Amino acid sequence: MNRHWPEWSGTLQKRSGGWNNTTYIVGSGDNRAVLRIYNTHRDMDKIRFEHTVLQQLAGLSLPFGTPLPITAVDGETLVQLENGKYACLFRYIEGDSPGEEDERFYESLGSAAGILSQVLATIHTDKPPVYRPYYELREAYPLCTDSSVRELCLNPPQALADLAAELEILYKAYTELADSLSGLAELPHQLVHGDLNASNLLVKSDDHTLVAALLDFEFCTWDLRVMEPAVILSGLVGHGAEEAVVRDFWTGFSGQVQLSGAELEAIPALMVLRKVDVFLHFTSRFFEGTDGAQVLREQVKLLSADLGELSASAAQMMRIVNSHCS
Repeated sequence: MNRHWPEWSGTLQKRSGGWNNTTYIVGSGDNRAVLRIYNTHRDMDKIRFEHTVLQQLAGLSLPFGTPLPITAVDGETLVQLENGKYACLFRYIEGDSPGEEDERFYESLGSAAGILSQVLATIHTDKPPVYRPYYELREAYPLCTDSSVRELCLNPPQALADLAAELEILYKAYTELADSLSGLAELPHQLVHGDLNASNLLVKSDDHTLVAALLDFEFCTWDLRVMEPAVILSGLVGHGAEEAVVRDFWTGFSGQVQLSGAELEAIPALMVLRKVDVFLHFTSRFFEGTDGAQVLREQVKLLSADLGELSASAAQMMRIVNSHCS
């Protein structure tokens, strides 16, 4: 690393969590940065698009931080390591990761997500986004053909054989999505973060009710405007204080962005789409050998449970959402 960013030295402290990347805190004291190693792909265009968006965001006066890539000695903001993976260095942002059951920051998250949505709608880049919209599932995951997904789910390999019931739930959601996706391309589109959740933000160290930073723009792309809040709502399924956090989040978000009636009607299907998309993401990683079976096992258990809870809680979520739009 010193060869690429010689001014940064000190210990590497690995941060916990993260399915797609490995992250380290670099340096010590006030001289700190964040090193990210991309594990999911080796596509420079994806990273360069992300960095183009982040550099534009850094020039704005936002009430929360966003990552800013640090230029290496060769003038690039990404470098290729000896193992072929790409790495980037970002400025360090002060703040804390929220606790797993913390529910105090969701109104602030809603407001921050709304402000970010407004800002991303104004950003234009010379580089085209690489990731496809969520609703283009088949194009986004070429390894996940109808036949390969059916085979995995209905005739699982030995490593997944005990999860047959969970895989059937996911396959049912996958096959039923087709009817729900028609007409989505007509809804308003813009750049979206696409992966906002509690693991991709920091709260202020002296006040955990306030969001200090929104992180991890790796999947930023051109997609439905309403996909941003739908992704966040899908992540609140099963929260210990689900009704309260949904209400807090939507209070904050709706104070910044007013969605159309058609966008609001699409949210339940989009929450399911998010779960199915994550399933196909990790299924692709399994098919290509990026992950072993254990990672996919964990995701299958989590996502099938989420889909079960979502079917029970979606109506209540939408009552809360619609109560702020009347």
